Amino acid sequence: MAATDESPPSIEHPLLESDFLERRLYQLKLAGTAANDHTLVCLPTGLGKTTVSLLVTARRLDEVGGKSLMLAPTKPLVQQHADFYREALQIPNEEIVVFTGDVSPDDRAALWQDATVVMATPQVIENDLVGSRVSLADVTHITFDECHRATGNYAYNYIAERYHADATDPLVTGMSASPGGDEEAILEVCANLGLREVEVMTEDDADVGEFTHDTDLEWERIELPDEVIEIRDALNEVISERLEKLKELGVARSTRPDQSQKDLNRMRAELQKLINNDQSEGFKGMSVHAEIMKLRQAVTLVETQSVEALRRYFERQRNQARSSGASKASQRLVSDPRVREAMRRAESFDELHPKYRKTRMLLAETLGLEGGQRVIVFTESRDTAEALTEFLQSSFDARRFVGQGNREGSDGMTQTQQQDVLDDFRAGEFEVLVSTSVAEEGLDVPEVDLVLFYEPVPTAIRSIQRKGRTGRQSEGRVVVLMAEDTRDEAYFWISRRREKEMESELRELKGMASDLEAELDDSQQSLAAFDTGAKVDGDGGKPGDGSGSSSGTQGVSQQPGLQDFAGDTDSSDDDEHDAGESPDDESNVDGSGETAPAADEHGQPERHVPSADGDTVEIVADQREMDANIARDLSRREEIEIRLETLEVGDYICSDRVAVERKSVADFVDSLVGGDRSVFEQVGAMARHYARPVVVVEGEGLYEQRDIHPNAIRGALSSLAVDFGASILRTEGEDDTTELLATIAKREQQLEDREVSVHGEKGTKTRSEQQEYVVSSIAEIGPVTARSLLEEFGTVEAVMIASEDELQAADGVGTVTAERMREVIGSPYTGAGDGSSAGSDSS
Repeated sequence: MAATDESPPSIEHPLLESDFLERRLYQLKLAGTAANDHTLVCLPTGLGKTTVSLLVTARRLDEVGGKSLMLAPTKPLVQQHADFYREALQIPNEEIVVFTGDVSPDDRAALWQDATVVMATPQVIENDLVGSRVSLADVTHITFDECHRATGNYAYNYIAERYHADATDPLVTGMSASPGGDEEAILEVCANLGLREVEVMTEDDADVGEFTHDTDLEWERIELPDEVIEIRDALNEVISERLEKLKELGVARSTRPDQSQKDLNRMRAELQKLINNDQSEGFKGMSVHAEIMKLRQAVTLVETQSVEALRRYFERQRNQARSSGASKASQRLVSDPRVREAMRRAESFDELHPKYRKTRMLLAETLGLEGGQRVIVFTESRDTAEALTEFLQSSFDARRFVGQGNREGSDGMTQTQQQDVLDDFRAGEFEVLVSTSVAEEGLDVPEVDLVLFYEPVPTAIRSIQRKGRTGRQSEGRVVVLMAEDTRDEAYFWISRRREKEMESELRELKGMASDLEAELDDSQQSLAAFDTGAKVDGDGGKPGDGSGSSSGTQGVSQQPGLQDFAGDTDSSDDDEHDAGESPDDESNVDGSGETAPAADEHGQPERHVPSADGDTVEIVADQREMDANIARDLSRREEIEIRLETLEVGDYICSDRVAVERKSVADFVDSLVGGDRSVFEQVGAMARHYARPVVVVEGEGLYEQRDIHPNAIRGALSSLAVDFGASILRTEGEDDTTELLATIAKREQQLEDREVSVHGEKGTKTRSEQQEYVVSSIAEIGPVTARSLLEEFGTVEAVMIASEDELQAADGVGTVTAERMREVIGSPYTGAGDGSSAGSDSS
């Protein structure tokens, strides 16, 4: 007689731990499509998008080999994925590595070589690609988690471009519960990542519904007290007056304080046009516009957050107005009598905000009367998160969960602190998590009984992410607090409309809703092989052969690959990858036997590996310059190799005598009136090390920045040129600067036959500088690590005789770096013809 408590059937595969993954039809179907083409996988939060990626990774590593790369936007999410993969995959833990900014660039370059699965934040991989520390050539599967971020200049876009160009056998999987608000946004994500298929599952799908539960959505209308309304009205009066000034300039059409963000953006654009035409009214108007934005933020806080959040905001504004170099907008804001009166009213308000009161009541119902165990409260404001946590702790066991950045009056949380809070929440150590947006995306937050929106959010993506924290294993409840007659109500209805639009667009894109039921039987037939290990007849069509649905997503029986999780690792002819080549092919050869030209099936320009014949030039870029696109654009050129380092002086090194300090016109002027290091200190340090220091001033309107007389700027330029011997070059923008740097580097290295040196060639160094120079040259560890070592050991001699374990006591020195240092220091010298690199990273 069969047991009644049998566990659900599991997925079996040579690379998966036995009995670890529950077999779910919808996950297998999604993995079947994703294993055969570049696919956008859309699945509600909590239903296992990561499992889908894992299945594809296991198949690719088993069939094709190479490496797998998974990217996620935050450090906690990267670590979460790594923990899951280490549990699920039969791969040694040391071959599943985590790359975040906490791992040094040299250690990442070394770890990459032996890794099978890499989990990383996108900024780290982007930096390593730009700096030529890693190659994507042998990466056979890349996953972009929370792929809706692939817009604008986000690092996902550059990585995807490089992957399609560099990889021998690429396969891309994009994952999101909410990829975009409309068809245009979704298609933009697909275009940026090179995705050609869209697979969507929602709670309405038959094979997903059994794993989800109903989630009640409620909204609670909150009436604001008269005192709060009076503070808001006083601030709105000032906004209307400021808008009147912009109306006089012809950029504002109305003086109503509740202008849409779209209208405010339009005003700013029109003011910028005035500035570009050298009209002084544009600068005055821009200052007024900045003040309006500050006032609107104050109104938002008092309407939708709390008076306590407003008090904290006012305090920061006062401190900014007192600081050196404060803008006129900040100074006018805090000196206006009506704003000062609003500040006074906020300071004297001692009643409980109605949103606080309602939050406490809802938590008492859920955790007390209804016997719930966990609640998440989401809020837009860190100030609110901190103040609300303090308030709730008098009645509940509550903790905050905020991002890592610090600011005045607000401490962020380190990655370790974030992880500890999540671990304690999962373990039931406390019952209420008060979180900003940092917990919205992907983090494995446990099932909760109530998700409380302290305020609505106006985007469908974030609303879907938040609501996905409940209704996974049991019925859930979502409550949204809305302050009456405020932007809360507008945001709520905007979000509702956009969610419906997104679902409609996804249904249309996936193009398979009508075929799903008919294909279900065939899918189940294929899945029978998971229990028996039998081979499924794979006569279905391959991607691109015209079979299957019009969207290119076939049923599971037609998708080679799902049966491969049965444990039979033999390949059939139907398991060829989407390019129509054997997975073992290393070259793209046409019928004539010649290597085919650089054609790319993905529509991406093919990137050539630079030849080693001396035609390439190298530019060393400060890794802090990655905020601009210059290093990325230079790295796309086959004749230029970029190396990223933390430079002691300059932003770009073009040779042993040319270092370049890049300043936007705004940064240049700001550096004249304050900052941690003035432009004179920066260029002075550069001139001590390089014979040809160059200052690039980038952008238009140098003499129109702030309220500095043009002669003061001319005097600064003259001093840099005459007193420091620096060449001052003007460029129109980033593109112009990119071309200029390429030209300088080529001239120096190809025409003048000079080498690149991050230490320069000039100047008599102080004793400390000489000591730093000697230590920094060991295994090319660089000046920052050199100083750390000297501070730790005191002398160059002590560094030289330190053991590997002792070296690791210094900040920035990991196992790999210490090993390389000892190899360089302790190995016998064998002469110039040795040719060994001692593991150094030439990039």
